[in-house]
Amino acid sequence: MKKVFVAGHRGMVGSAIVRQLEKRDDVQLVLRTRSQLNLSNQQAVADFFNTHDIDEVYLAAAKVGGIVANNTYPADFIYENLMIQCNIIHSAHKAGVNKLLFLGSSCIYPKLAEQPMLESALLTGTLEPTNEPYAVAKIAGIKLCESYSRQHQRDYRSVMPTNLYGPHDNFHPENSHVIPALLRRFHEAKLNNDPKVVAWGSGKPMREFLHVDDMAAASIHVMELEPEIYEANTEPMLSHINVGTGVDCTIKELVETVARVTGFKGEIEFDTTKPDGAPRKLMDVSRLKSLGWEYSFSLEQGLEDAYEWFLQNQHDFRQA
Repeated sequence: MKKVFVAGHRGMVGSAIVRQLEKRDDVQLVLRTRSQLNLSNQQAVADFFNTHDIDEVYLAAAKVGGIVANNTYPADFIYENLMIQCNIIHSAHKAGVNKLLFLGSSCIYPKLAEQPMLESALLTGTLEPTNEPYAVAKIAGIKLCESYSRQHQRDYRSVMPTNLYGPHDNFHPENSHVIPALLRRFHEAKLNNDPKVVAWGSGKPMREFLHVDDMAAASIHVMELEPEIYEANTEPMLSHINVGTGVDCTIKELVETVARVTGFKGEIEFDTTKPDGAPRKLMDVSRLKSLGWEYSFSLEQGLEDAYEWFLQNQHDFRQA
């Protein structure tokens, strides 16, 4: 039985990975809360790896936030993420852990990257300014994995998810991402019998969304690929793999689907005075498909699942 450490097991992605690994009879999970193990503390992380015979690591721990948080606390985002990644990857190596999977973010790609975004777009242009410190930290995580694999022959891999949503998402009314924000807004509008909901922008930009359970399944799939298969589908200086659906939709289509899932019957209005953002953000997932993995949740199925989780846990958000 292999001992698997999931760093960040209480987050949206980490908890999804744990839910899937818990079903396995060949895995012994090793989990630590923030109060039990401060991942920003180099000595604490080193001691943890030296006292546990870990076989594999899923590095899903990160300091995350929306545009406002990234703009307000850029030093926190770059420092904490760099420390978490450096401590875990280096300590894992020193303790002899040969298999590690690092979870990045699609924000690593240039602001004006060609669509759909190929893995080769990395470091070919300027990043989106609002989350550049976070993106730089994530790029460093990819390069750490590449470098330890090259210099020390470790099997350290990286996956880059598109926009994620699902159980354990952040449904805060101001700090959440688009899907949880819309689910909550339409749910409350339905309860209040509001005649209409106003959505920002024109509704024309296109975005790609992936249910977090699909992300977890893809992460485990990539982690468990035979080394020769993984290496044959990557390159020494381009070893990360995009994870997404390869399918996008307009924000208008997303909003209408959320309204349908939540049962909101009123009018939907688009405030075209508000900014749209980038016209399109889509991942090229042909590399992942060639490795035998595809998503299972349609957008509507995924939204229904996320909304059901919100309904069961909304008491946790009432004071938010």
